[in-house]
Amino acid sequence: MKQSEMQRKIIHVDMDAFYASVEQRDFPEYKGKPVVVGGSPQGRGVVAAASYEARKFGIHSAMPASRAVKLCPDAIFLKPRFDVYREVSHQIREIFFEYTDLVEPLSLDEAYLDVTENHIHLPSATLIAKQIKKRIKDETGLTASAGVSLNKFLAKIASDLDKPDGLSIIKPDEAETFIEQLPIGRFFGVGKATRIKMEILGIKNGADLKKWNEIDLVKQFGKSGHHYYRIARGIDNRQVKPNRIRKSIGKERTFPDDVADLAWIYDFLDQLAGKIAATMQAMNAAGKTITLKVRYKNFETVTRSQTLHHFTNDAEELAGIAKKLLLETEAGEREVRLLGISVSTLNLAAGGVIGEQLELPFS
Repeated sequence: MKQSEMQRKIIHVDMDAFYASVEQRDFPEYKGKPVVVGGSPQGRGVVAAASYEARKFGIHSAMPASRAVKLCPDAIFLKPRFDVYREVSHQIREIFFEYTDLVEPLSLDEAYLDVTENHIHLPSATLIAKQIKKRIKDETGLTASAGVSLNKFLAKIASDLDKPDGLSIIKPDEAETFIEQLPIGRFFGVGKATRIKMEILGIKNGADLKKWNEIDLVKQFGKSGHHYYRIARGIDNRQVKPNRIRKSIGKERTFPDDVADLAWIYDFLDQLAGKIAATMQAMNAAGKTITLKVRYKNFETVTRSQTLHHFTNDAEELAGIAKKLLLETEAGEREVRLLGISVSTLNLAAGGVIGEQLELPFS
């Protein structure tokens, strides 16, 4: 493995049974029960996600729902709420962005992070992964599994070693031995058909794969042979490629119990604004548009925004605006299950320098 690879610190975060876990979070009556998110078992529906309780019966994603109901007749089948899943996914990514701008989402429920250099200047990728897992749990009520290693290939494999709510590290000096012992079916990019073909050829683990030269692998597996040759040696030079520019910085929290006490809500907004301000100041960032998000007990969600004439990252100012925007909602009169504050129209493109809008005097 190249020295440049040895210096990289990659985290792969994978949410545990994401869609099903969101449903169990939002509807406590589903907790501890086999939940299947996807199409109807009466039609030609397919399983999109299964809770861990459902997985014990052999139910998994991409399985026909009609088969899933036979495996577990008591399973609770739910239609997907993709708007909610996208929203939670965005909330989780905002946590990632507090540590690094090098975030590459693979789907709503998983992403790569390159934390070789990071916003909090912490040299340990393992400690960062622990912080991220705790933040996700505290702020969304959901669990994630994380893998830490020197490249994307190994980080992704590591994240799957100890699910759910796991954290696995494959250190650079452990990588070679780990790969040699890894069953061939666990290699990323080796599907069922390829696994069967490899096993027929006597390739049952990484050590067996490593014995093959690149030319012979290409003869047997086409262009994929180049990939198999490299991963058998732990070589993966793929960069973590962000696919969007960060447009906002914010935090939100879903409460375990619905809240109607305005004094408590004001105190919570103070705390939330303080955390957002600290994050922005650490990034030398500021913004002009402050948005308050309120979700009522019945899941109805409203937002209220105010755009300033200047950039700000001041906690007191953010909290004051959020409280003023709260008066434009029915919070207090109606119970609230979620509150959030976000700051957009950021100055990051200008290098994160806070500046006031100049007033030009015309006589």
